[in-house]
Amino acid sequence: MSNKEVKAALKSAREAIKNKEFKEALKHCKTVLKIEKNNYNAWVFIGLSASELDQPDQSQAQLLAWQVRYRISDKNKCYEVIDKLTEIYESDKEYLKLARVWLQLIQLKEEEPVDKKELVQLLQKMTQLLSDCLKEVEQDTFEKALVLIDPVPGEDHKKVSADYVKCLSLLPQEEARMTAACQSMISLYPNQSYPLEVLCHHYLKTGNFNEEAVSSFSRLMDLVPDSGLGHLCLGTKALLEGRYKDAIDDLTQEAEKDPVLLALKGRAYLNKGQTDQALKVSSELVASNPNLAQGLALKGLVHFAKGEKQLAEQSFLKAASQSPDCGEYFFLLGQLYWDMGEETRKDRSKAHTHLLKAAKLDPHLGCVFRYLGHYYRDIAKDYGRAQGCYKKAFQLDSEDVESGAASVDLSMGQGDMDTALAILQSVLEKATPGSAKWAWMRRGLYYLKVGENQQAIADLQAALRADPEDWVCWECLGEAYLNRRSFTAALKAFGKAHQLQPCSIYSVYQAAAIKQTLGKFKEAVAEYLLITAKQDYVPALKGLGECQLSLAKSLMQDCRDGGATDLIQQILYFVISRAVQLRPDLSCLWKLLGDACTAVSTVSPNRATVIVPALLAGLDANTENQMLNQAQTLKVGERCYAHALKLMPEVASLWYDLGLNYYHQASLTQNDQNSPAMDIEKAQQCLKKAIMMDSSNHSYWNALGVVSMNKGLENYALAQHCFIKSIQVEPNNVVAWTNLGSLYLKKENIELAHEAFKIAQSLEPLYVNCWIGQALIAERVGSYDTMDLFRHTTELSTHMEGVKGYAFWVCSTLLDKSNRDSELYRYNIVQMNAISAAQVALSKYTERIQSDPDAFIMLGYLNEHLQLKRQALQAYQRAVELLQSMSSSEELAFSLGSYGRALCTSGQWEEAVHVYNSTPLQELSDLVGLALAYCKAGLISESISAYERALAVASSEKEKAYVLTALALLQHQQGNLDSAKTLLFKCSMLKEPISESLVCLCALGLAHRDATLAAAALTELLKQGSASGSAIEQRCLLTCTLLAVQGNFSAVPREVSRAVHSNPGNASLWALLSRVVPQYYPRKANGGAVAGHVACLSSMTQGKVKMALLYSGVNQLASGRHSGEDSKKNALKTMQRAVLLCPATWAGLMAACYTENTSCYLSGSAPRRQALQQTLMSVVSEKERPLAQALEGWVLQQAVTGLMLEGQLEQAEVLCTQVLNVSPEHAAVMLSLRQVQCQRLLMTDGGTVLPEPVLEQLSSAVMMNPTNLGAWHWLAEVYRSQGLLVQAVMAYRQSLQLASQLGMHSCQVASLLRLALLALGPCMVRNDWKDLVLEATTEVLKLDSSPVALLFQALLQFVTKMAARSVQLLMLSLFTYIEVQVAVLLVSPHSHANDFIPVDV
Repeated sequence: MSNKEVKAALKSAREAIKNKEFKEALKHCKTVLKIEKNNYNAWVFIGLSASELDQPDQSQAQLLAWQVRYRISDKNKCYEVIDKLTEIYESDKEYLKLARVWLQLIQLKEEEPVDKKELVQLLQKMTQLLSDCLKEVEQDTFEKALVLIDPVPGEDHKKVSADYVKCLSLLPQEEARMTAACQSMISLYPNQSYPLEVLCHHYLKTGNFNEEAVSSFSRLMDLVPDSGLGHLCLGTKALLEGRYKDAIDDLTQEAEKDPVLLALKGRAYLNKGQTDQALKVSSELVASNPNLAQGLALKGLVHFAKGEKQLAEQSFLKAASQSPDCGEYFFLLGQLYWDMGEETRKDRSKAHTHLLKAAKLDPHLGCVFRYLGHYYRDIAKDYGRAQGCYKKAFQLDSEDVESGAASVDLSMGQGDMDTALAILQSVLEKATPGSAKWAWMRRGLYYLKVGENQQAIADLQAALRADPEDWVCWECLGEAYLNRRSFTAALKAFGKAHQLQPCSIYSVYQAAAIKQTLGKFKEAVAEYLLITAKQDYVPALKGLGECQLSLAKSLMQDCRDGGATDLIQQILYFVISRAVQLRPDLSCLWKLLGDACTAVSTVSPNRATVIVPALLAGLDANTENQMLNQAQTLKVGERCYAHALKLMPEVASLWYDLGLNYYHQASLTQNDQNSPAMDIEKAQQCLKKAIMMDSSNHSYWNALGVVSMNKGLENYALAQHCFIKSIQVEPNNVVAWTNLGSLYLKKENIELAHEAFKIAQSLEPLYVNCWIGQALIAERVGSYDTMDLFRHTTELSTHMEGVKGYAFWVCSTLLDKSNRDSELYRYNIVQMNAISAAQVALSKYTERIQSDPDAFIMLGYLNEHLQLKRQALQAYQRAVELLQSMSSSEELAFSLGSYGRALCTSGQWEEAVHVYNSTPLQELSDLVGLALAYCKAGLISESISAYERALAVASSEKEKAYVLTALALLQHQQGNLDSAKTLLFKCSMLKEPISESLVCLCALGLAHRDATLAAAALTELLKQGSASGSAIEQRCLLTCTLLAVQGNFSAVPREVSRAVHSNPGNASLWALLSRVVPQYYPRKANGGAVAGHVACLSSMTQGKVKMALLYSGVNQLASGRHSGEDSKKNALKTMQRAVLLCPATWAGLMAACYTENTSCYLSGSAPRRQALQQTLMSVVSEKERPLAQALEGWVLQQAVTGLMLEGQLEQAEVLCTQVLNVSPEHAAVMLSLRQVQCQRLLMTDGGTVLPEPVLEQLSSAVMMNPTNLGAWHWLAEVYRSQGLLVQAVMAYRQSLQLASQLGMHSCQVASLLRLALLALGPCMVRNDWKDLVLEATTEVLKLDSSPVALLFQALLQFVTKMAARSVQLLMLSLFTYIEVQVAVLLVSPHSHANDFIPVDV
């Protein structure tokens, strides 16, 4: 129908309406609607006609007509239309549309000048209508009313606000608006409980117990303390949080009023674990309300908690009968039947029936569907239904972790990953941090399975935030880290898992495997041992074997063959054998056994003995374990590879390993004529087989090339082809390039070899073999870089060829005496520390290869240079043993000579004589060595004969000079002084005189106090030029000794000071200066202490340090430096350090202790170090006899002196007597005894005159110790005390003569001063002794400047009544030496006004 027809029909309908023919109008309108369903005019005409005809079936049209009228009418007709629409909406119960019409009416009213009260009444009427029957709410309605109502706050406003809150509380989708409305009403009407009750009811219903909810609960309880809703909310919150005591307290408030709450209280007791309290509540509840279903259910739950399942069943059945419409009780029955066991689970009339009934009665009970899912999954095996039940349970309760996890697990198990991920994604989108652990973990496991490790790590970390104590999750996280190659993080994760679950083997195994991957084999072995100690876990046994094999190979690289063999022993016997017995079908275990057996080919043959089980050795299992040598162990490895090939014959690497095993067997049995050829052919066939299976492996080609070069095949063309093929397969192949260079070098093609080695060096600069090849080329062409190249090989790695080459060049350089001052020698030997480096490397070489005599000879030579006497002796001995079984007589003679020299160095003189006599004795070194051995063995005549033979063999003047010097020493030792001088003079007359002979000649003159001879020899020695090294100290010592012999004592320290000034870096000279200062210049003892300190700081050897410390301590003693002056730097501290380095310096420590005690006596305090004498004597008695004899007299003197100072004379006498009982001829002890006895006599007799026999005994005791200066001084004092002045003078003169003979400068001064003091006393009575005082003091001043001598002369002038001016002049001369105040005190009493000389102090 065209548009014209539509217009015509509408025109006909309009005419029919005008003529009141409404039915006819309806027909025309329907005709139009058939064409245009949304024709606006047709619907308007239908509405008008229907309203006039009053047809209820046309209500929609009527409504539409009125709406049209409303839209097209003016304001005057709007009120009529609104009234009509209100009537229609009320009849149709369209309250929402009615509210919108009323809002339009209110808008019209607002546009007109209408009273506000009329609007408010209209709004109140509208809100009342909406609050009573509205299911949905229009926000504008209430908000408009709340804005217009006055006053605020007010009753009308409060009522409308309450209605608004009520309406919103009925609509679940308006939760946010309801909460806002409640908060607004609470702020306006804080005393109204209604909005708080609505909020609390909402929080309780939704299970939301956040801080805002708790605040609402508290405010409600503040407004209405008896509010049941408030107690219920607080109790429920406590119940959910596990605070069952608080829950019980809150629920008890309302439990008495409501038995349902009392049942809830009982459940709180039950959840708390207080079954007795719960039973009491249930009993009371059942007693008061026997038909109350909640009470019966509570009783059943109590019985179920106690394990009384039959009673629980009865209670649940009663509860279900009382409330047959309650699904919970049927669920409790189903749950009970499910937990009763397998039979009730399978009985459909039990668990399944009751669970289904519970689901029908309460389809919103999620736990019912969870158990139904368990039934369908575990019993019925209907995974589809189970999945549906789990989904339903999880939809009803999103907190049901078990249902959600089971649903995801079923989906993953059925391969429906999309569904599983959708469930997990929906959960995780709503999850808060630290929640939904099960979902995070399962999604992490899914990502771990599909290889998305980064996402898996993130999800597993989120799961651990929820439960950091889940060890399974830690293991999964460790697995994810491991797949990502984050080994350190994985190690920490597995360590945490093991910490949480020590029984888990998997975490320990993975930690050990990671450490093995990182190369921490020792730590991995410890982890594997923890597992294997608990059980025979095959992966752990395999890992343990691999780690131990790696450790063994690392030890082999360092030539520690013994430790490597022990590890291989453990692999074969303890580890792999156990694993093979458990899983003999695993080829990898047999391969590992073969690798362990083949590894022994590297170690020394005498080290390669292992014990293996009889089954591995190819014997019966009942036989004992077998000890196999290197060849037999390789055979076992061959059988292991063969067994692995039986299991997996198509594995090329196993054929490669078997070929290498045959190659090592062939290398080991080269002396056998048949076996090497057969083994090398087998090796070649196995490697060809491996290449046929996998021709793309460069290692197989390289190995075939090495085998083809071996003796027995020597197919160099094939070897070259294989090496080139290996390089083509892998261009960055340093091993193949190096082997190709070795092949060219063997064929004398130096240029090609050099190019091949150079390419290998560029590919891998740390590969040692290519450097060895370059060193060999340099050696052949005579390059100066040869030694440097060999040295570099030893720095890179320990390779046998490189080690021997470097040791050879080091020894050759050391044997060449002519290059000591060359730059090349200083660099190659000194700066590069070549001797130590070569010795260490060669020690490893001889540990591995023990059949090379040349290596042992070089090792002995290097050990000699390093002063390793015992090691040198062992090396030479081994070289002799090896050469004796060979036919090389020249090398044997050389090694015997070296062996004899080592024996002499170690002090084994008789053995050295025997070894030297077994040599041909044609070399000068052998003859001289034999002569020295004879001399040290006490065979002087034989030694002289040997030296005479050596003199005949000597070819140069220098050699003859040395031999003549040795003969001179022997002659002097036999007492032939003239012969010794003749020989030494003869040495000095040679064309090439040596300094040693002049030193001996000078020492000979000094020993016999022939100053002329010593001076002449020293002059000739100094003419030879400047000295270096120890010769400087030697010449200085000789010069000082000559000065002392000549009596020029003051020049001794000056000479040493001059030498120190010329050589300030020589520690020995500083020590010598510190030694001579206290003896020859004690007034400068502080300087001597400083010199000793400098020597300690600059000394590099401990021997010099300890002696320098001793000298420094002696200087500090001489200067009187004790702890009272300086608590840190004093004699005692220094001597203590010296004793720690050298216990032989105990005497110095005792002297320091006596100094400290003396200081304490002078200061008036008690000595702190007493009874030290016995300690010193016990220490000396523990030493060797020569040292003890040297110290015994001095120690006893110290002990006796100490006891005498302490007044313990009886103990001192007893001590001397005890020593004399053991050594009756001990002169020093006898002297000490006489001194003690004399002291006792003087004390007991009150100082009376001693009898003549006693004086004779004292004199005899002193005569028995003629060199003891202190004894002569003591005897002189005894004579003086008895008034025997002449005898005292004779004793002092005797001590003076003795000091002069011994060259003891300080003792000479002491004797002269004592003699002067002795003579000064009688001068006060008569002048007979004046000359003696002047003589003694004058001699002292000749020897050295002495303030005491000057003092004695001044006193002599005073007592002889000389002029005061003369006395004053003598006293003024003391100002340089003593304190000014003391001198002034001495001068002032004897000064006169006229002749006193002023002194500017």
